[in-house]
Amino acid sequence: MLKITISFVLSLLVSVASFAQVDRSQFPKAGPAPVIKIGEAETFTLDNGLKVFVVENDKLPRVSFTLVLERDPLFEGDKAGLTGYVGQMMMAGTTTRTKDQLDEEVDFIGANLGFSSTSASASSLKKHQDKVLQLMTDVLYNPVFPEEELEKLKKQSLTALATSKDEPGAISSRLTSALVYGKDHPYGEVETEETLKNVTVEDVKSYYETYFKPNIAYLAIVGDMSKAEAEKVVKEHFSSWEKGDVPTFTYPNPASLDKNMVGLVDRSSSVQTVIDIAQPIELKVGDEDYISSRVLNQIFGGGSSSRLFMNLREDKGYTYGAYSSFSSDKLVGQFSANASVRTEVTDSAVYEFIHEINRLVEDGVTQEELDKAKSNLAGSFGRSLENPATIASFALNIERYDLPKDYYETYLQKMNALTVADINKTADDLIDPDKLYITAVGNATEIKDKLAQFGEVKLFDNMGFPAKEMAAVDADVTSEKVLENYIAAIGGKSAASLIKTAKVVMEADVMGQKLTIEQFFDNANLRYGQNTLVGGNVMQSSRIIDGKGEAKVQGQSIAMTDEQVDAAKLETYFLPELYYETMGYTLTLDGIKDVEGTPAYKIIVATPLGASVNNYYSVESGLKVKNENPVSGDTFYSDYQEKNGVLIPMSVTIKSAMIPAPLEAKVTSLELNPELTEEDFN
Repeated sequence: MLKITISFVLSLLVSVASFAQVDRSQFPKAGPAPVIKIGEAETFTLDNGLKVFVVENDKLPRVSFTLVLERDPLFEGDKAGLTGYVGQMMMAGTTTRTKDQLDEEVDFIGANLGFSSTSASASSLKKHQDKVLQLMTDVLYNPVFPEEELEKLKKQSLTALATSKDEPGAISSRLTSALVYGKDHPYGEVETEETLKNVTVEDVKSYYETYFKPNIAYLAIVGDMSKAEAEKVVKEHFSSWEKGDVPTFTYPNPASLDKNMVGLVDRSSSVQTVIDIAQPIELKVGDEDYISSRVLNQIFGGGSSSRLFMNLREDKGYTYGAYSSFSSDKLVGQFSANASVRTEVTDSAVYEFIHEINRLVEDGVTQEELDKAKSNLAGSFGRSLENPATIASFALNIERYDLPKDYYETYLQKMNALTVADINKTADDLIDPDKLYITAVGNATEIKDKLAQFGEVKLFDNMGFPAKEMAAVDADVTSEKVLENYIAAIGGKSAASLIKTAKVVMEADVMGQKLTIEQFFDNANLRYGQNTLVGGNVMQSSRIIDGKGEAKVQGQSIAMTDEQVDAAKLETYFLPELYYETMGYTLTLDGIKDVEGTPAYKIIVATPLGASVNNYYSVESGLKVKNENPVSGDTFYSDYQEKNGVLIPMSVTIKSAMIPAPLEAKVTSLELNPELTEEDFN
């Protein structure tokens, strides 16, 4: 007992002394990288070439099957968008089941089943595995590709494409890919309305018959299944799958720039600029620089403690977040650094991006940054091992990329062995600060000249194609002249001025729901009212009366601020151009722009308090074709019809971040000079 007591006291004294000697201002030194014991995936191959990986995990009575096709990337050309249809077309019915029957059978057993152009997946409870495999292989072997399904998918794709044309992030992604890889590369080609419409059922069938072959496929099984059972199950369901020759393709590497260049898409209504700075890189899984590139990215732009984030957000306050990536690929990877920033700091943000890129390549990283990055990545790697699917993914990667068998078991050891010199060499290997594509999507009027300091500025449209060359504005054309031509085009000032009040009803379809917009204009008394109805019920309304504004959303009233009322007044007159001068608005002619293929004069209309909208008037006809509002989005005008001697647009298309798809509205009722009552504005 005495010995135990003495031992305890000595231990306590040692621990106290040790505590007193610890320097709490320093992080503890990292210990050696742990040896990771990764459960091995068991493998076997069918006679038809299908390679199977099994990761047994009986913690839950579930099993999942993931099929991956290892084909070369495809350049789809005038059929760009084809591969996006394949999976959904396969799920549209088989020779034994309609689409509805297939969906019902999947739902009945609580399973999941899906296909894409390069993969398929199915999962269910263990007791339903045979059923879900029957359904999976029925789709795999017997798809019927109904014509009506393709037509429906085309409509959905065209709607999604139209929406993406006004989404800054999508525009930026298209432009960056087109510049980095080139339009003649699988990763740089662009889907357009024309290419989507070109795809036929025969194209989809041909793709399926060419590429859905077992000899280029891997099947990963994860869950409550042993290798012995997997061999039996897989042979039963997949041995009849016939192998075949699959074409292969090669593509030249994207050409490098001689010097930095700026690609700019003009989106005048934007109050932010989407910036992406990118270049192609040669980086594959398993390359010498692969693991070090993960560490490098963590330091540079991999999270909220990275250099980019700390500079552009925490220090400068330009953005909510700035990030980077080093993507790997068998063909060609990409380095990217990106953020969305306020318009007025666009050039400053680009400067900081380039400064950080140069600092990374020239000065390298510090030991402290390296230690923190290793710690973060090691934790993420360890947590990923909790998911059995990770083991299957590792096994697939080892096979697909011809990696050493212990690549992932020794992953942390390899990462922990990296030095500052290794990370700096990777930065030098992968990044060339003098050959960067700098892309920006934003208000070109505000940012174009400021971006010229970083390289030649080239303009592109929202699909990533070079912007059309617009003719220069004639010297005698002014903003006032453009408005005069517009008023003359719609019927003249005399006829237009006779319209004192108006009541407009428009209808549109939103995801199968009827939407009605009612507008009431009382120009003489400075009154405006608007109701938005869904299914006959008023969901939103707004009123401006006697210089005061109010909005109601589902019955709740919100008073508008003076600034909001000031901005709203830009749209509260039936023919607002008649009142710009008396309202004291400032007009600025900002050249000729391309509006959906129509050359149009751009007029910036600004209120005394600083609110502004952009109007576009056709050079040829003089008619207004578009309005850009930073709050409500973009409105396109068409189908002008004569009413009371004045041309009025009877169709409008609204594109806004607040709605999931472009809103195409038709005027169903138009009353000019009706007697408006107080009820109309209540």
